[in-house]
Amino acid sequence: MSQDQFFKAITSIAEHLAGRTLDAELEAYLHEQFPQDGEIFRLLSGLCREGIDEGWLCNREHGGIRFGRIMNAGPETHGFSVDVVQMDEIVGPHHRHPTGEIDMIIPETQGAEFDGHGEGWLVYGPDSAHSPTVTNGRATVLYLLPGGQIEFTGA
Repeated sequence: MSQDQFFKAITSIAEHLAGRTLDAELEAYLHEQFPQDGEIFRLLSGLCREGIDEGWLCNREHGGIRFGRIMNAGPETHGFSVDVVQMDEIVGPHHRHPTGEIDMIIPETQGAEFDGHGEGWLVYGPDSAHSPTVTNGRATVLYLLPGGQIEFTGA
């Protein structure tokens, strides 16, 4: 049941993202439309926790990072892939976002941050790159990639 709820919540968010530019304006829009104390954000946060506990999310692990792609880019997600990672005080592998990345940050430890950001949304524009970093505890990050595009650089 929680998988069905998860897919419905993701597709409802993806509808709002279709055709939009990945930039600071979109990040502000996400904070406004899906605030961290709002119904959809809370629902997805809880469903991510349930999915991890039930084993259908983050069902792979490498180097202390739990991860997994839950949805490939397709029509139901308006061209976005959906992945979830769980990290605890760790720096992940450097990668590039050819078409950008949208992150939903869910701290599992109070004060945990992803790339210096607490609970909420973070948008990386096209051709951005980073080494994803969680500090001050454990965090779960749900991320959407336009076209499912990501390039691990080994940097």
